[in-house]
Amino acid sequence: MPQRDTVFKITMLLPLIILTSYFLLLVGSQSAFFSLSGFIEQLSQSDIRSAITLSLVAATLSSGVAVGVAIPSAYALARFDFPCKRLVDTFIDLPMVLTPIALGTLILMSWNTAIGRTLSSIGLTLPFTLAGVILAQFTVVVAISVRMLKATFEQVNPRQEQVARLLGCSAFGGFIHVTLPLAKRGILAAIILTWARAVGEFGATVMVAGTAKGQTATLPSSIYLAMSVADLPRAVTLVVILIGISLLVLFGVRMVLERNR
Repeated sequence: MPQRDTVFKITMLLPLIILTSYFLLLVGSQSAFFSLSGFIEQLSQSDIRSAITLSLVAATLSSGVAVGVAIPSAYALARFDFPCKRLVDTFIDLPMVLTPIALGTLILMSWNTAIGRTLSSIGLTLPFTLAGVILAQFTVVVAISVRMLKATFEQVNPRQEQVARLLGCSAFGGFIHVTLPLAKRGILAAIILTWARAVGEFGATVMVAGTAKGQTATLPSSIYLAMSVADLPRAVTLVVILIGISLLVLFGVRMVLERNR
């Protein structure tokens, strides 16, 4: 029996070891092109600092709006019955299966409708603007946020909400004081993963806002521009920055979740 347990553990651990080794190989491959002096020199350039700032600001705004919209939307899908619920639930997932480039094309085409022209007439333009970057990122990440939060709310026992109602809470009060605290881990995970996905978004952002240096060039689009002209030092610098941001965020999430436990 112990021998069978050992074989089982090895069978489960081996794919994990291979997968981890593969990711380490991908990250470690940057070391052949990386130098600290070159990294510092690249950081001193204004367009790289602008790309970092734009990525952080746009991802924070777009993920904040996405989660703000996703929380009530996901709760409605998890708790309420309404006409065409399955159709709505399926339609919400559309951005998850469409390529980001297709989503960017849809956004641009929507700006040629009456609503889009009205928004343009009041000054809300998309090409080469922060608004275009935020809208593109929001469109890509909001479905992910809704799906994660729907699963989170489904794990919260409805009886606890009913008890709160019996004790005098309103529906909104029960949601604020009972549901949200019980779902806080899932909400935190959704916020972080939505933000991380927004930081790495490329296709829709390029289609909608372009890649103007110092204006709409985010970290991913700056990497694309650097590789298009074979500027490996710049590309490696941007990749290392993106990896560093991602690892810091993921590590921070795990620390917070451990404390909450």
